Amino acid sequence: MSEISVAKKLLVLGGTRSGKSCFAETWCESRSAEVLYIATSPRGIDAEMDARIARHEAQRPAHWRVQETELELAALLREQPPGQMVLVDCLTLWLGNVVYHRAEQLNAHVDALVEAVVASRASLCLVSSEVGLGVVPESASGRAFRDQQGWLNQRVAAVCDAAALIVAGMALPLQRPEPGLNRARAK
Repeated sequence: MSEISVAKKLLVLGGTRSGKSCFAETWCESRSAEVLYIATSPRGIDAEMDARIARHEAQRPAHWRVQETELELAALLREQPPGQMVLVDCLTLWLGNVVYHRAEQLNAHVDALVEAVVASRASLCLVSSEVGLGVVPESASGRAFRDQQGWLNQRVAAVCDAAALIVAGMALPLQRPEPGLNRARAK
């Protein structure tokens, strides 16, 4: 049995249109009929983003409860009771919201999120984009965001039971490095 199939806290990573949301939804649905879907994308940014939100709404089961939050993800995770299945889609949009609205509090928000994942007694499936495999962003702010996203993914992966990288709709289970072979770099 793989770590992914028995995980209580799973990080699902992937690039754009990799199938990460579909994988996460299927993983959650296979474990519980009652899923809380936490959506982190703000509505009304532009027509293209609203269309993406509509696609996500159409593909997930209609009976799932949905909670939208742009910033207060850690608080929502702390509120969930034991046994609740929670799907967060996605950490990348949440991080972008924090950078945009509360950049001066970024480290505190990330610390609070990681602490909430550790403390949570709910079952968690956290979706996040792997943005470091693509083209190097042209702007300094784009490169800074890419770095912050990579550090966030590392911290969340470290406190989850398992992580998977989704490529072309297929899951690749990620293995933890041997002790001493992985050390986080300073931010």
